[in-house]
This record gives sequence, structure tokens and C-alpha cells, in this order.
Amino acid sequence: MLSFAIACGLFRHTVTIGMNKYQRRKHTRRSIRLKGYDYSRSGAYFITICTIDRTCLFGDIIDCAMVLNKQGTIVADEWCKTPRIRREIELDAWMVMPNHFHGIVILRSGRCRSDRPECKGDRPVAPTGPLPRSLGALIAGFKSAVTKRINELQNTPGAKLWQRNYYEHIVRNENELNQIRRYIVDNPAQWEHDRNFVGATGRSPLHSGNEPWMV
Repeated sequence: MLSFAIACGLFRHTVTIGMNKYQRRKHTRRSIRLKGYDYSRSGAYFITICTIDRTCLFGDIIDCAMVLNKQGTIVADEWCKTPRIRREIELDAWMVMPNHFHGIVILRSGRCRSDRPECKGDRPVAPTGPLPRSLGALIAGFKSAVTKRINELQNTPGAKLWQRNYYEHIVRNENELNQIRRYIVDNPAQWEHDRNFVGATGRSPLHSGNEPWMV
């Protein structure tokens, strides 16, 4: 058994270590980003990233606690690296769940110049991709690092791990921040009520309406 720190020191729980050629074509996808919003500006963001097809890959909920397997531990490890790699990022509460990840990210004010060594954390992105040192660049780098390590672990080169996009919410005040923190910490105990829950009979029939943190 290992002891692992949620939010890299703020919360604790127990972790069990277990175990063709692409042709471009025009298509339309509905963006879930807020139109016109600058996601490189300072502020707090609540993000959710789901596995492809919401497949449970990262462990199990046992006695209302998340028990990570090797894949889930990789997710946690890469998230804890984030503030060391990207100096403009601070981490708040976060949680690895069986088929998704929740986290609160704080972007510090002030933009870094790309020629400054302390600001070299973001992975290169395509010209049409997210801006460097933005929320989108952070998520892209995190997803890429986790995918690479898990595919190496499973010997599944090139396999997709995550859904293509991610969900975000701009945290607007301290009350909302505290509500989201509580939601994240309580998420394992509320797993069967979660919109991402997948049980033996499929998706949860218990979830409806807004999430508890939505005030």
C-alpha cells in the first residue's frame, strides 16, 4: 500500500498499486470553451477530463474511497509535476476517479516571455492549437504525458486514452471555489451519483440536473 497526497499535500487517501494514413477533412465540432474568453489570463479554473468512452481505467471506488491502480498512479504523478514544469500554474484540490479526473487550476497573473528559462514548461502546440501557458496548453501537455506513460506501461503504442476535449468552469468567487473543493473531495463517496458513473448495467440512472457544486 502507498500513501498518496491529493492536491500534493492538502488531502490524503490510500492508493493500491495493482495492477493507416489519416486524411484530413472538414468537419464541425461544437466548442465547449467560452467564446472570446482568454484562457491564458489569471484566475481559477475547475477542469474535468474523461477517458475515451468513459472507460474505467484508473482504479476502483472501494468503501467510498478511490483506490488507484498503476495507470491511476501515473495520472496522479503527472498532475503533481505540473507546477514544477509550468511555473505559472498552482494546484488546488484534485481527484483521480475511475474514468475521469477533476482538478482546480490557478493561473498566476502575468504572462511569461517564451525566452525565459522558467517559462519553458509547455509542450509545443500546433499553430491552430492552444496558446502557450494557457489552460488549453496545460491540459494538452498533461494528457499527452499521461497517455505516453500508460501506453508504455500497457505496451499499447498509439492507443487513445482521453476524450478529445475537456470540460472547464471559470471559478468566479470564493464561495464557489469552496463548493467545488468539497465536491472534488467527496466525489468518490458520491460515485454512483456521478454523471460519469458506469456500473455493471451502464450509466447511472441516479444523476439528473446540476452538479452539487453549482450554486
